Amino acid sequence: MSYHYAWLIWSSAFLVPWLVLFLALPQHRRVMLWASVLTAPFGLTEPLFVPDYWSPPSLFELAARTGFDIESIIFSFALGGVGVVLYNAVTGQHWVAVPQHEHRHPRHRFHYSAILAPAAVFPALLALPWNPIYAAIATMGLGALATVACRPDLGAKTIVGGSLFAGYYAVFMLGLVVLAPGYVERVWNLAALTGVVVYGIPLEELLFGFAFGSYWTGIYEHLAWRRLVAASALRHADMEQRLEPK
Repeated sequence: MSYHYAWLIWSSAFLVPWLVLFLALPQHRRVMLWASVLTAPFGLTEPLFVPDYWSPPSLFELAARTGFDIESIIFSFALGGVGVVLYNAVTGQHWVAVPQHEHRHPRHRFHYSAILAPAAVFPALLALPWNPIYAAIATMGLGALATVACRPDLGAKTIVGGSLFAGYYAVFMLGLVVLAPGYVERVWNLAALTGVVVYGIPLEELLFGFAFGSYWTGIYEHLAWRRLVAASALRHADMEQRLEPK
């Protein structure tokens, strides 16, 4: 694999499982698209991380010349769609609406504050004297905590979803380490990080995967007042509805 095109190929590879899930989960397609469109613009934050966190060779040398690159948008798009449905795909659960009366529970008075918390704290965390990747990780971690504080029913999903996505992301990172030997050492600014690597993967990438997965796995439920139920429960409810006398 050419170093010059490694970032393009690697970011595009994330579109493969995105497409598989999109085709395999027709009931989740709308949410996948919604999540991907929402996360794609986060790729425009790349100048915050280049070169402090890493300096990947990019298409048309955009990252080196401007800080922006096309690969980051592809990467963000793919992560958003997969992150929002990965837990559902593994557990076979589906979204249903939260009953209207539950919206009035006292803890939900913090609903909008919890949703806006990451955007509110990120600039302050970014201003601290540390690498910007830690600000991003901490922001998503705080977002996950705010979600659970507002929606305790999402606690287990937050932990499991974060772990699932961290494992999913680690597979891609390991693939990069194996298929592009020396790429991590050349591109990541390891001297500005902890320097800890796990099977060649910088610790910060593993923390990013867990933080992103923890926050993003429950974002749709939190924003759209949804909760998860097993597919069998949905079938049972549908059958009962069909049997009710008209």
